[in-house]
Amino acid sequence: MATETPSLPKAAMWMAGALTAFTTMAVSGREAGRVMATSDLLFWRSIIGFLIVLVALRASLKGFTQIRTRRIGLHLLRNCGHFFGQYGWYFAVTLIPLAQLFALEFTSPIWVALVAPLFLGERFTATGFGAIALSFFGVLLVVGAFGETFRSDFGIGQIWAMAAAVGFAVNMIATKRLTGTETTLCILFYLTLLQAPMALSVSLSQNATFPIIPPDSVTAFWVLALSIGGLAAHFCMTQAFRYGDATVVAPMDFFRLPLIALVGMAFYNEPLAWNVLMGGALIFVGNYINTRRARA
Repeated sequence: MATETPSLPKAAMWMAGALTAFTTMAVSGREAGRVMATSDLLFWRSIIGFLIVLVALRASLKGFTQIRTRRIGLHLLRNCGHFFGQYGWYFAVTLIPLAQLFALEFTSPIWVALVAPLFLGERFTATGFGAIALSFFGVLLVVGAFGETFRSDFGIGQIWAMAAAVGFAVNMIATKRLTGTETTLCILFYLTLLQAPMALSVSLSQNATFPIIPPDSVTAFWVLALSIGGLAAHFCMTQAFRYGDATVVAPMDFFRLPLIALVGMAFYNEPLAWNVLMGGALIFVGNYINTRRARA
């Protein structure tokens, strides 16, 4: 696969698109989740996304030849992790403040760093351990472990958000292996193709019914925005990494936290909690140290 010439402006432009897409996903998921079950949302997101990817493949220079793969097992592993992460994420988005959800999502690289020595052959160093410890302290701040109301505030939403981060970590490890041989559209093709039946099976097992169609035009709008936002976030983030190193892109990604905190405050009357912002900053610093260590 061709390597693009590094460009900070282009990396920043693509990351701006990713930040917008992630914010759209959060708001859309919360609004649609008021009406539809999480499995139903994921099913329609995959169906709509699959149609969009087919159009993109048809219009691309390599066309449908790029979806040929000898790594279907790795695609399946990636999407099992991603589906679990997405399920937890969209379940939690209706239960906890948006800033807290995003901060806990940032713990995914912690889990990657913990399991990378086993699956990617990376060395586990004292610096890496210190970075993980710093990030874990940030997690404790985010969930309010040092507050007087921790027992009453900590619940199923926070548990699902942290479980989602583990699923996203599996996704990250598999994606890291896949990007060496697969195009972005190829990865997105199998993302949408494999996750639709996963969501369908969950919906059938939970409700014994086919996923419901969005019951009104407003909900349909949010489901469509959710689907487009999800694909756009994946695509923009991948493009940003093509134009900038991880040490450049990672700090830009952290702007998701203050951005979503402002959105939560403006639209949902969620307070700007100092422990979430401070804990998120510590998680980011730990992740950034690991990123620089990996690039050294």
